[in-house]
Amino acid sequence: MIGWALRWLLLCCGIALLGFGLLDRAATMLPAPVKVETAAGTGPAVLARQAGGQSANTIVYSADARGHVVLNAAINGAPVGMLVDTGASLVTLTPEDARAAGISPGELIYSARVNTANGAARMAPVTLREVRIDQFSVYDVSAAVVDNLNVSLLGMSFLNRLQGYEMRDGKLTITW
Repeated sequence: MIGWALRWLLLCCGIALLGFGLLDRAATMLPAPVKVETAAGTGPAVLARQAGGQSANTIVYSADARGHVVLNAAINGAPVGMLVDTGASLVTLTPEDARAAGISPGELIYSARVNTANGAARMAPVTLREVRIDQFSVYDVSAAVVDNLNVSLLGMSFLNRLQGYEMRDGKLTITW
């Protein structure tokens, strides 16, 4: 009877150790990320990893010489160059970019004042139908049109809707 119990105990311990060993090695057994570059190496690198049937999509942008990340987005289908700004609460458009995105100057109601890097300015709140970067879109994005901006800003009203983002070693990694 004791021999039978010892055999079962050893068998259960062996199975448990095998299970813990497999869990410990699971990260090394997952497939490596697939890197896809756009034509002629221009534009961001796009990474995708599939694990358990789900895919996490990632885009990596390089910062310019001043440490700024400027990317090409589409606002309501219109191409707009945008500076990524985690200090901006909202996606913020210049009046010119707002007009290109189909927002008529006549429908803007400048109902607030804000402080920007360029000083105090008037702000008109708007809702953008779509903000798209590469193959990722966010719909119904809170935004503002600010009258003294030099460049449109990709702010937190967009960034908060990502799975994640990280700036490290001069590269911005966006994950959704």
